[in-house]
Amino acid sequence: MVTAAPRLRRRSSLLPALLLFTAMVGALELSNRLMNYVQERFGTEAHQRLENWQRLHALALNAPVDRQIKLVNSFFNRINFVSDIRHWGEEDYWATPVELLTTNGGDCEDFSIAKYLTLKSMGVPDDQLRVVYVKALELNQAHMVLAWYPEPDADPLILDNLINDIKPASQRPDLEPVYSFNGEGLWMNKAGGRRTRIGEAQKLSRWQELNKRLTESLRP
Repeated sequence: MVTAAPRLRRRSSLLPALLLFTAMVGALELSNRLMNYVQERFGTEAHQRLENWQRLHALALNAPVDRQIKLVNSFFNRINFVSDIRHWGEEDYWATPVELLTTNGGDCEDFSIAKYLTLKSMGVPDDQLRVVYVKALELNQAHMVLAWYPEPDADPLILDNLINDIKPASQRPDLEPVYSFNGEGLWMNKAGGRRTRIGEAQKLSRWQELNKRLTESLRP
């Protein structure tokens, strides 16, 4: 059984070194400073999860997109689900993929964002990917998933941490979409499945905060 890293009550315990990584099309580079810090602070298993992430990227980089989404979905779904309040001591915190993997815990937003950023770094076009805020009807609670659109008007495939099977949205009547976003925009879902663009994703304060952490850089 995989064990979670020690529960973190304060985000400040994750030093800025944890933000040091570069994810670009064709490359996923984790700095030596980051890897050394993770080894010392979180141990060998956390260090190994980051190495496995890099291996996944190298393995799937040139694979067909349908293969990429299966590998990425399976990889991140092995991480422990932990609520934000328990894991971070906050009601709502959107973690970076490095934070998710290092601490071996996160919630649905963290899973969806990690999958989105990883697939994007593998070269999947941004306009084919949407992080979707939904209502999980059977659970009667807010939830987040990643949708992949092979064509603009296609029935998207849903990557979800609740189940490992990747199914078309039409086969997920348990999910009611509310809004979706990617690096290019923000859309509100309307009755009848219509989507209306309402602006930029930067309107979402949590997304803005996460991107700020992603783009912060310190020299090793």
